[in-house]
Amino acid sequence: MVGPVIFGDQLILGIETSCDETSAAVVRGQRVLSNPIRSQLDLHEKWGGVVPEAAARQHIEAILPVVDSALDEAGLGLNDLAGIAVTNRPGLVGALSVGVTYAKGLAYALSKPLIGVHHLEGHLVSPFLSRANPAPLPERFLALIVSGGHTELVAVRGLGNYEILAQTIDDAAGEAFDKSARLLGLGTPGGKAIQELARSGDPRRYALPRPMLHDPQRLSFSGLKTAVLRTVELEGAGLDRPGLAASLQAAIVDSLTSKVVGQFEQEEWSDFALVGGVAANVALRERLQFECQKRGVRCLIPEFEFCTDNAAMIALAGAWRLATGQKSDFSLACLPNADLPAHPGLVA
Repeated sequence: MVGPVIFGDQLILGIETSCDETSAAVVRGQRVLSNPIRSQLDLHEKWGGVVPEAAARQHIEAILPVVDSALDEAGLGLNDLAGIAVTNRPGLVGALSVGVTYAKGLAYALSKPLIGVHHLEGHLVSPFLSRANPAPLPERFLALIVSGGHTELVAVRGLGNYEILAQTIDDAAGEAFDKSARLLGLGTPGGKAIQELARSGDPRRYALPRPMLHDPQRLSFSGLKTAVLRTVELEGAGLDRPGLAASLQAAIVDSLTSKVVGQFEQEEWSDFALVGGVAANVALRERLQFECQKRGVRCLIPEFEFCTDNAAMIALAGAWRLATGQKSDFSLACLPNADLPAHPGLVA
């Protein structure tokens, strides 16, 4: 089951600043030695979404203390590091530039390798991180990436070799959770708030749409958000909030599961991974674990700490690239939009 790819045994510092979390981490191989995360949720909640300029300013203030915290927790100094991995794509360009600029300066000052990492590649390797017992890496696996900005079903045919099998044509599943949570007067993060409210609700209470349920390549969540808005407006004071939360969660879980099951029917897979911030949703985890168990497929889900944006996953992806002889130069650019690489060895 374990493929030939190795992550090496060197100490790698990872830096993640793609959106509204400032994180730094130290990994040795697949083992996480530290992974502090400073969230900006409280700052952006008053605006109802992430404000790019404010996010960048917060990263500037947080980057030095977060890196210091990562090194202190790991009991290491800068000179102990073998390389610096940093998210350089995709994301908010101002936020990315904070992490990339810092990583370049650090790598130059220490004469250490710099490794640019695709944010989604970080998510794809996140199930193989642990502070105790890392899971073995298969040669190939099917992965569902679900977050506030991304919803893709990916065939991983070896690290660095990715094929998008299905994706949303409009909004991400995580955005549907977040926007619906605001309509219900809930706090942030929206996915967690919906999940908590849904515990006491009936998932059949409201008939919400499941667009493109039988389309193997496309998902859509824009219409679902609109349906939630219309339900809130029509029901008014009589709205069953737990019922709507449970109905929304069920619609998202059904939509995502349909694409995974459809792929299981088209191609044989021994391993499946659920990754991204929405991978923390218990209903989705349990549903996909059930579908995998029925088919004898190993279901890989990151520990909760590594579901949301974090630097440990960036460090691990960087460790693999460094172990295979790849690194970036100091012209490394920040790219707000970038596809997953289709072939191993491509470093932007």
